[in-house]
Amino acid sequence: MKKNYLPYLTLILLLIINCKPKDHQENEIAKINRPNIVLFLVDDMGWQDTSVPFWDKRTPFNDLYHTPNMERLATEGMKFTQAYATAVCSPTRISLMTGMNAAKHQVTNWTLNKDALQPMESNHKTLSFPNWNVNGMSQVAGDENAVYATPLPQVLKDAGYYTIHSGKAHLGAIGTPGENPLNLGFDVNIAGHAAGAPASYYGMENFGNGKKGKEVWAVPGLEQYHGKDIYLSEAITLEALKAIDTAVQNKNPFFLYMSHYAVHSPIMGDDRFVQKYYDKGIDSIEAKYASMVEGMDKSLGDIMDFIDKKNIADNTIILFMSDNGGLSAVARGGKKHSHNKPLNSGKGSAYEGGIREPMLVKWPGKVSEKSNTDNYVIIEDFYPTILEMAGIENPKTIQKVDGQSFVPILIGESPKTNERPLFWHYPNFWGASGPGIGASSAVRLGDWKLIYFYENQKLELYNIIKDIGELNNLVEINPEKAKALAIILTDYLKEVKAQIPADKKNGKQIPYPAEVLN
Repeated sequence: MKKNYLPYLTLILLLIINCKPKDHQENEIAKINRPNIVLFLVDDMGWQDTSVPFWDKRTPFNDLYHTPNMERLATEGMKFTQAYATAVCSPTRISLMTGMNAAKHQVTNWTLNKDALQPMESNHKTLSFPNWNVNGMSQVAGDENAVYATPLPQVLKDAGYYTIHSGKAHLGAIGTPGENPLNLGFDVNIAGHAAGAPASYYGMENFGNGKKGKEVWAVPGLEQYHGKDIYLSEAITLEALKAIDTAVQNKNPFFLYMSHYAVHSPIMGDDRFVQKYYDKGIDSIEAKYASMVEGMDKSLGDIMDFIDKKNIADNTIILFMSDNGGLSAVARGGKKHSHNKPLNSGKGSAYEGGIREPMLVKWPGKVSEKSNTDNYVIIEDFYPTILEMAGIENPKTIQKVDGQSFVPILIGESPKTNERPLFWHYPNFWGASGPGIGASSAVRLGDWKLIYFYENQKLELYNIIKDIGELNNLVEINPEKAKALAIILTDYLKEVKAQIPADKKNGKQIPYPAEVLN
């Protein structure tokens, strides 16, 4: 008579499962239901570099650019008309990855060389700049000149996500742990390294590899596309789709950080789209720039199409954002500082043109289609929002997260988020010159925004709702409001121990904004 061993085998399997740590069991169960998340970040894209209007009216720029996939995403989700980042790239990216305000993480300028201030800062005529965290971010305790924090992708990875980085990283200096996204919680790194711009967008030029003097900027890891007629935006998208497919086949929820090098300089036309802009008779540099915008938009459409093809669209969240205001002070065609009008100035500036961004969110079953919000949000809000979307409760992080989740906005609870202050801190020098470009701190509370410029210790007050172009400084007309905001800004800078520039002549720290009024 044959024995039935099935009950014994079943018992053994149950014992094996029960021997797994409880948190591992919970993660295995939870990851089955977690949504896929695509965070689509564009570099240097202005508030109006799109055919989607983010104001209460269309502008000539909205009619110039062609971004049908952004239009599609706006139709399927929510448009944020008052979304903010920082004025330059690395501070935004570190805030995104840590949930911290720049004044706290102190990666306040763009990173590149290890342990070194930027030459334009060292050589500044009147200001001495603080020793900010020039090495970016790190998961390693004790790394000098770097912020020690738990990166967003690490938290997601620990919760069962397959984490994919594709494109520009710019999270750590050359020779530091943070230069490699694999050290920051990503399972896959496609083309990301220390540099914040490509040597070339062209596969025919090997994306800058082999170019003498361009070694630092050459895009790594795309050798299979070298010598081919392919644009960088297309190459990193194709690789991202392969990584998504791996996650789908393995039945893993995925987090794709689709971080485009476009539309950062060098401005190099995307041949798939550039001719139509030449035919419009616009400046040739601007025609190339517009083609880069459309190439980026094509990437968004390809990702959305692929998600549809894989039948995972109903469980995939897409967030679209830019890392700072549109480039306008250098490298563009036409008149400087005019490419973001009616917003004042552009990249590097404390004015709206330097910090206000196009932002869209699609969350099937949660976010109403064709919806809009005027609630303001800032870049560090993405960290807690994405974790809440993923269903990750009480995450263990080294750092205290400053951002506030905007999930209540997305699901229509209409919170009064515009009653909290937003802060910007840039005690540095970007390198270009122009309106609002330079060492500054700023606060926005409700309709009001106060900017403090360290070099001349000047305060400027604007009602952003009535004066989106920041043309009428109301400090003298409304000194009480200026004083109230100056105190809020000063108290915050002191509370977080924000670094402040010093006068190069006497070595003394520049006064806080409230001290100037006193």
